[in-house]
Amino acid sequence: MITIDGTKEENLHYKWSPNLKPIAHVRDGDEVRVIIPDSSTMQVKPGMTAEDLARLDSSKFDAAVGPIYVEGAEPGDALAVDILDIQVGDWGWSAILGFIGLLKGKFRDLLVHWRISNGYAETVGDFLKGIKVPVRPFLGVIGVAPREGEFEMIPPQYFGGNMDNRLHGIGARVYLPVNVRGALLSLADPHASQGDGEVTGTAIETSATVRIRVNVIKGMGIRRPFTVAPVRDEPTDIIATMGISSDLYQAARDALEDMLTILNRLYGLTPEEGYVLSSVIGNLRISEIVDEPNYVVTLTIPRNIVGKIRQ
Repeated sequence: MITIDGTKEENLHYKWSPNLKPIAHVRDGDEVRVIIPDSSTMQVKPGMTAEDLARLDSSKFDAAVGPIYVEGAEPGDALAVDILDIQVGDWGWSAILGFIGLLKGKFRDLLVHWRISNGYAETVGDFLKGIKVPVRPFLGVIGVAPREGEFEMIPPQYFGGNMDNRLHGIGARVYLPVNVRGALLSLADPHASQGDGEVTGTAIETSATVRIRVNVIKGMGIRRPFTVAPVRDEPTDIIATMGISSDLYQAARDALEDMLTILNRLYGLTPEEGYVLSSVIGNLRISEIVDEPNYVVTLTIPRNIVGKIRQ
């Protein structure tokens, strides 16, 4: 198993592009250990104050570790990424920033530091004093190269990226559409905890060491990412499709359309059956609403309802 150290500048990139040079090559079925910096790319330090936020270089936010070339991945395939383990750092931060968030401009800038230990995060100082937040780590950014063009890191796209979907934690399998040879997989933005929507624009931002496994699913032909993930305190995994759009209504429609496709291709349900099932047991959730101009709406269905994949 190879290790990729994202604290080294040569292993980071700040744009999504099909023209990036791979930093590593792996084979179908390989496991990879990746050291990932926090979303500020090591700019936020313990002891900083809100006044320091204005001096951060926002062009370096969410720098991704990668890209990783996966042998055998070709356009039209899907890349399945199993998130086997996430070990977060011992501290993290959250912020209110004037240029981002569902209520942007309403509050002054604020920087909150967290201590992370024994499965919980607690703030440093009096802000939220006495509150213990359970650590439920996940990857905010997971994506592959686009078919063409160059994209900023922050808004999510059809190839994944900054989806900020808290389902992408330990035990999840994320399926990504392969658009170029080798897929060119990248990871970033670890979170110790986040609610659906990430309404301020930050979660508990932290560093992490992540272990993943990659598998190439030939000819799957998906348009956008989808996920199979465990849910805490639930007896079954869920199937989760993600609509990514600048319009929340369209994102919801895309999540639903993708769910009908998955239920048809993998489980043999007709589109009408999938539509009714989505209405009676599916759940729509806003996973990300602040990374303008694109938002993420997720539709989930318990996997035990539809049974085993039909070949």
